[in-house]
Amino acid sequence: MHRIIALFTAALGAALLASPLAAQGITKYSFDGSFDDATFALESEIIGKGLVIDYLAHSGEMLARTAADVGSNVKLFDAADVYLFCSAVLSRKVMEINPDNIAYCPYGIFVTDRDGKVEIGYRNFPPGEMQEVQALLDSIARAAAEQ
Repeated sequence: MHRIIALFTAALGAALLASPLAAQGITKYSFDGSFDDATFALESEIIGKGLVIDYLAHSGEMLARTAADVGSNVKLFDAADVYLFCSAVLSRKVMEINPDNIAYCPYGIFVTDRDGKVEIGYRNFPPGEMQEVQALLDSIARAAAEQ
């Protein structure tokens, strides 16, 4: 079982590094407060835009829980969550331009805490029609970080 997890993790990591999305980078904003305050601020901003959080991934907990299974003792985060959601209006707009834009949906914004440094951010999208979605993510992440 451990070997299967290790192989899966290695394959996933290689796929992400080879992905065009990895080359796009990320945008992060520092949050002056606790992880819990940052997640509350982000949830409030997402909901305040009339969007529904489809899934909350507790990525930090998963990474901590599976570290030994993949042969690691490295602590990556004190806490890390990823909020996944969509905008029906923007999703339809960008997918009517190019149905392959479904690859970017749902959209995600993360909150991390590493050694007391809390950040809110998102993965950047490629140039073109996805920039309107990126602008939405930026407005949400920036507003949450400023609370």
